[in-house]
Amino acid sequence: MTEGLRAEHVSVRYGSRTVLDDLSVGPFPRGQVSALLGPNGSGKSTLLRAIAGLGADGGHATVMLNGDDLSRMPPARRTQRCLYLPQALPAMVHLQVLESLLAAQHALTTLPPARDEDDAVDAALRMLDVFGIANLAMQYMDELSGGQRQLVGLAQALGRNPDALLLDEPLSALDLHHQFAVMDILRRETARRNIVTVMVLHDLNIAIRMTDYDVILRDGRIIAAGAPTDVITPATLRTTYDITARVETCSRGLPHIMVDGLG
Repeated sequence: MTEGLRAEHVSVRYGSRTVLDDLSVGPFPRGQVSALLGPNGSGKSTLLRAIAGLGADGGHATVMLNGDDLSRMPPARRTQRCLYLPQALPAMVHLQVLESLLAAQHALTTLPPARDEDDAVDAALRMLDVFGIANLAMQYMDELSGGQRQLVGLAQALGRNPDALLLDEPLSALDLHHQFAVMDILRRETARRNIVTVMVLHDLNIAIRMTDYDVILRDGRIIAAGAPTDVITPATLRTTYDITARVETCSRGLPHIMVDGLG
């Protein structure tokens, strides 16, 4: 059985415009955090949604997860195995944070017996505590900031115990502290649960330091794929982003991208 997540023959059109044309990617490995990188409009989010089975008109993809063909599964079962989290949760949801986690747990299953409700609440509270937001449990979702909603969304997603987690720009609304905190949590939980985590990222320094496998796209094509230090190079940065850049090593031995200019 092939471990990990891979997608083959991914094609997506929006009306008459082809965004992805017969693209194949992966496998994204289990137990590791992978990133989709590239400039705006390169097809990162479109690819992530296609893997999740949310392609546009004319969309097609064969998606395999640990040897199972997700493309042939009923939508509810597919979502249970491979969970997609959009960039932002809806803002106008008048539901308490704890209630939202319980609803997410129950979404794909029958309601558990009453004796299990306390266990479900305890599990939801533990997941909120993992992300440092247990204090928000009784607040309403429509009272939260965008960053707080993003943290709640991540807690909801991990609380549903998927085999693969697809995250569209999960750091976009977070401050610097929470960006690194969330990456630490995702790396730890991905390894502990031995799941596949794939995220769309824009911060290349976070990608080169804190992800394990990267795919770089431009104009719907894969420019490079592999270990971060192998694919994030001056040559690929010039090809992908039209910049002149260096990959230096800081005093702590960590890679750091230095941009010298355009072109």
